[in-house]
Amino acid sequence: MTKEELLQLSKKICKNTLMETLEIEFTEVGEDYLIAKMPVNSRVHQPDGVLHGGASVALAESVGSLASYIFLDAEKFMVRGIEISANHLKSIREGWVYAKASFIHKGRTTQLLEIRITDEAENLISLVKLTTLSLPKAK
Repeated sequence: MTKEELLQLSKKICKNTLMETLEIEFTEVGEDYLIAKMPVNSRVHQPDGVLHGGASVALAESVGSLASYIFLDAEKFMVRGIEISANHLKSIREGWVYAKASFIHKGRTTQLLEIRITDEAENLISLVKLTTLSLPKAK
C-alpha cells in the first residue's frame, strides 16, 4: 500500500468515527509497520492538563487495528481488538504524539502488535501491546 492509498483509505474509514473526533491522521506505512499522529490539546487532556491515558489507548488501538486490517486480506477478513494493555511513561501537555504499530506476531487468527507512542522529540510517552483477532467476513 502506498502512502497515498493509505491516506485515501484512512479518510474513508475514519469519517464520523472516534478517529476523526481525536484528529488521528495516518502518516506512514511500511512493510511491517504503520504510523499515525494525534494532536495533544485540551480535547484530549485529563483535568490537570496532560494527555489522557484513554486518548493514548484510543490512538494505539486505532493504529494497531488498521495495521492488522491492511496487512491481512481485507476482502476476506475483518479485524477486532481483543486485548490491550498500556504503560504510560511520560506526560505531555501540547504538541503531537506519534504511534508506530509493529507486529510481534502476525498469525492467521491472532496478531500481536507493539505500539510505541512518542512525542515530537521521540521521547517514549506510552508503550502499548494490542492483540487483534481476524474473523472471516460473512459471504
